[in-house]
Amino acid sequence: MPEPALIDPVPASALSPSPAGEAEPAPPRGERPAPRFEIAPYDFAAALALERELSISHVLAQALVRRGHRDPAAVREWLVPTTRHDPHAFAGIEDALSLVRGHIAAGSPIIVHGDYDVDGVCATAVMVGALRALGASPAWFLPSRSEDGYGLSLDTVTRLAARGVGLLITVDCGITAVEEVAAARAAGIDVIVTDHHSPRVDGVLPDCPIVHPGVGGHPNPDLCGTGVAYKLAEALGVASAGEDLELVALATVADLVPLHDENRRLVREGLAQLAGTRRVGLRALLEVSGTDPSALDASSLGFRLAPRLNAAGRLRRADAALELLLTEDPDRARAVALELDGLNAERRAVEQRIGWEAEALADRMGERSAYVLAAEGWHPGVIGIVASRIVERFHRPAILVALDGEHPGRGSGRSIPGFDLLGALHAAAAHLEGYGGHRAAAGLTVRPDRIEALRGAIEAHAEEMLTPELLVPVERVDAVVSGSELSLALAEELLALEPCGMGNPGVNLLLTGARFEAARVMGEGGRHARFSVASGGARASAVSFGCDGRVAGGDGQPLDATFRLERNVWRGVVEPRLALRQAAECAPGPIEVLGEPDTYLPAVLEELERALEPPPLSPQASGGGTSVRTILDRRVESPLAVLADVRSAGRVLAVCADVPRRLTGLRPRTGGFALVGHAALTERPELADGFDHVVVLDPPASAAADAALRRGSGYTHFVWSEAELRFAEQMHELEHGLRASLVALYRSLRARQRVIGGELEHLLRGEGPHGRSARLAGRLIRVLVELELVSLDRELPALAFAGAQPTKLEHSLAYRVYSLQYEEGQRFLSRARPRRRT
Repeated sequence: MPEPALIDPVPASALSPSPAGEAEPAPPRGERPAPRFEIAPYDFAAALALERELSISHVLAQALVRRGHRDPAAVREWLVPTTRHDPHAFAGIEDALSLVRGHIAAGSPIIVHGDYDVDGVCATAVMVGALRALGASPAWFLPSRSEDGYGLSLDTVTRLAARGVGLLITVDCGITAVEEVAAARAAGIDVIVTDHHSPRVDGVLPDCPIVHPGVGGHPNPDLCGTGVAYKLAEALGVASAGEDLELVALATVADLVPLHDENRRLVREGLAQLAGTRRVGLRALLEVSGTDPSALDASSLGFRLAPRLNAAGRLRRADAALELLLTEDPDRARAVALELDGLNAERRAVEQRIGWEAEALADRMGERSAYVLAAEGWHPGVIGIVASRIVERFHRPAILVALDGEHPGRGSGRSIPGFDLLGALHAAAAHLEGYGGHRAAAGLTVRPDRIEALRGAIEAHAEEMLTPELLVPVERVDAVVSGSELSLALAEELLALEPCGMGNPGVNLLLTGARFEAARVMGEGGRHARFSVASGGARASAVSFGCDGRVAGGDGQPLDATFRLERNVWRGVVEPRLALRQAAECAPGPIEVLGEPDTYLPAVLEELERALEPPPLSPQASGGGTSVRTILDRRVESPLAVLADVRSAGRVLAVCADVPRRLTGLRPRTGGFALVGHAALTERPELADGFDHVVVLDPPASAAADAALRRGSGYTHFVWSEAELRFAEQMHELEHGLRASLVALYRSLRARQRVIGGELEHLLRGEGPHGRSARLAGRLIRVLVELELVSLDRELPALAFAGAQPTKLEHSLAYRVYSLQYEEGQRFLSRARPRRRT
């Protein structure tokens, strides 16, 4: 009997890692360890309710419930956000409004002080536009990252006072500028602080009107700086404030604030507005960045538009970015957009160079608990990005320091989940000139002669605080999918979760036991790869970015892998495409076998005592009042995917036609559940008690077996395909179509005359890795004994040849009953054909 494939077998063809087929190089020391996939438990009933009430896929329902969205009404709001908070809902905003109106009425010089990143630039543009709409002629000031540093400084206050400024409005900064605000007021400048960053640790606030979502108790504490400026413009009654939603969306995504509550609506509406923007600067930026306005999403903002606006502040001054947003001259807009595009290319080149140098330093250092890397010639405006790359590659906290001769070096650090980077800087404070930040990211200054001491202190702190669990990257899984589900329809359905970003990341889909095939390089310099993914009898196109043209799975072994499913548009063709995130060798858990005999010969004798039961006359499945499990037909899905899905939603019992044969395919690829055969479950239906989910890998071959699947409470999932149906038919033929097996056993016994003990067991089992089951051996002996062709000594036990008298198999009652069971099983299985995949 051929071994059944678990699900639609795929040839284990090897993948060449490069066109020339060279062996893949060994990873360097400190290479990122394989990820641990985290499939959070979820409420299966809640997901099923969302599927049915909202008519959504099980994939989307899984993702929603795992993210805490269970109530259908709340999910509707999440998918189509309408939340709109009152712009006056900031404590103290009325004082700010009164001050603005007073200075406008008096014609006072007003200046807007922003920041050099996207949020600060967009907030400045919003506030300048609002003041202009109210009749003012404001000026603005954006600090230089290298010359002024972050936020409002005393030097800036002095310069503004000399210019006779009457009102200073900070946007996206100022909440910690207690001394600077006091100095401004002492110089006769009124100040309004609008910000969203954390106040000082000591809780002291600037002595002026403050518009801040956290300090002011706004219903949405996660507004970005531009969102705060937009709310202030709304509260001022600026009729055109709604035209700034595109800037709010851009800044909200770029500043990595959580995309929930009102932020979802703001970004959704801002994206729609941006697609038809009237700002000539944004139209020019869309053009030079190659961004299709009809296909805008949050990633377009975060990876195409924002980096170009940020590039000015990283390498030079942010004034060019602000000019782009404010200009009304199309020619000037295009010129500035091209300038920003060039700066972004320069930034990428600088970042790449520093990245290579930093990785080389880390490689030479070998395995470390944390990395402190320093060098001359590194640009302080991009080392934070490179620090993130080091963390991504090595999965260790990383600090990069840009040295500048004998001057204090400027550093930027990034952390891994679970490690407090700011706490590490506290521990190393004696070696620093200054520092600040939070758990995940921080900045610092350090003298060159203190670098080694800083490295030692950071590594010692990391060694103490990092547990083995934290050193393994965790890949969050939102939903388990089958290859057959990876359609364009699903890609478009998942767009309902947009905007995706901080607090609402893109959906990570897990394919279990997948194989990667036909890998080939793509992109400039072969930095990326395209390949095919085979899973559950289906294939999908996939890409891997930044992999140097290589993908995992070169040995043809099955992998567990996470992907993002994209709606890819290329030359007018729209198709689904997988973007690989993480891949690792399958690490299956144990499989508990139920209902199989511990010893062979006693089980054979037990089968001889079993009552002969002709099949029921009715072809319909029965179950009576005990048939209370909810039946879910999932026969278009991969059994591996269904097992992984329900394993995170409760205890799982898998049911198959033949346990030994199924274990051969299951154990290398999956686990974490119990397995039972249809025959054992039919005899002892109570084996399914206590299991939340019964997953039927192979179809049942009788009404009694079908009824056992429906008995109890919970869910029964039908997951077999054509391959599993054929396997079930083969197993039914083997177990109940006895003629060929009877002839083979009879001839073997006639040749030996008498067998006993171990020799008897060997004879009954037959050849092959699995041989005959004890149930089948018992049936064969029963027929031969009834026909008086053999004699059985139950005590020894022993089996003896009794003669070669002519007889017909039909003279045996047992044979006639088994034949009826065989015929009924054939008819029952013929009705188990699964739906065709669509």
